[in-house]
Amino acid sequence: MLDERWVFHKDVEGTQAGPGVVRRVLAYSKDLMCVENTFEEGAVGSLHHHPHTQITYVVSGEYEFNIDGEKKIVKAGDTMLKMNGVEHGCVCLKAGILLDIFNPMREDFV
Repeated sequence: MLDERWVFHKDVEGTQAGPGVVRRVLAYSKDLMCVENTFEEGAVGSLHHHPHTQITYVVSGEYEFNIDGEKKIVKAGDTMLKMNGVEHGCVCLKAGILLDIFNPMREDFV
């Protein structure tokens, strides 16, 4: 979907990103990427880091996030900024959806 102006959710097949996590790569360019992650309750986004700045918007659900060793509970409407190289991960406390924006795009996701 690189540089596609219109990306319709119904046309994007999800991929398993981990146990209980489905990833959908939505619109993106070389400089920016939008990714939807659907979490089942109890699913874990394991601690990791990458050379991309990332903003996560909580669409729904409840999560315990660990960003650079600091843990907080987040819910719908909350956002988190993760600068490139910062270790982060989460545990899903109530099933829901996270929307991630990356700069630059995550080439490993396509």
